[in-house]
Amino acid sequence: MLAPAWAGQSGFDVRFEWGTTGVEAVGDGTVVIVDVLRFTTAVEAGTSRGALVYPFRRHDDDSARDFARTVGAELAESRTADGPSLSPINLLRLMRGDAVVLPSPNGSTCAALAHEAGSTVVAACLRNAEAVAGWAQQQSAPIIVIACGERWPDGSLRPALEDFLGAGAVLSRLGGAQSPEARSAAAAWLDAQDRIETVLLDCSSGRELSDKGWRQDVLYAAKVDISTEVPILDNQAFRALHVH
Repeated sequence: MLAPAWAGQSGFDVRFEWGTTGVEAVGDGTVVIVDVLRFTTAVEAGTSRGALVYPFRRHDDDSARDFARTVGAELAESRTADGPSLSPINLLRLMRGDAVVLPSPNGSTCAALAHEAGSTVVAACLRNAEAVAGWAQQQSAPIIVIACGERWPDGSLRPALEDFLGAGAVLSRLGGAQSPEARSAAAAWLDAQDRIETVLLDCSSGRELSDKGWRQDVLYAAKVDISTEVPILDNQAFRALHVH
């Protein structure tokens, strides 16, 4: 559905929105996808190993397997001990030249939608926020930062604190005319940055992952600006651009 004109944050070089509807609302440009727990952190982990990471809009397992076969990649499973999964710790096992399809209803879907719309798409998390911001600043305006959020049991968007802060970490490092939405996310990051590990462990998504045995994923995601990898979505896959 076409978004109303007032929703597009037109007139601002730097914009911020939520989820799949936000991707459609704020128009074409350089789109920064933020899904801290865990999609974009997993993308950073996989591409840091030299692997290709394919986003895929989650429909059903059969369509995801068909797509993986088409591109010659391994499908990440939600519950696996040996193969790749959405866990960034798990994806650190990948090697240069490996390829994995990483479906998710949030970050992966937002990335695929933005790519299909013709935007330049990059994956950001806390680990590479500064590197992504520096790269994005050199691209054509507008820069659109999307916090992907999570889902409530009924399928509706659950705005997720970790994505708001991850988006703010990128936005706080960008110049240009920022929309009020973008400025608010940046301000939230500046408030939380000195206690970010505690915030991620205590927020709803962090507690959910810890309860499921993925606390190490939360701790991995809480490291700030220690990666210079900028994963760019090119020819359907995220590939790492190493920024010095």
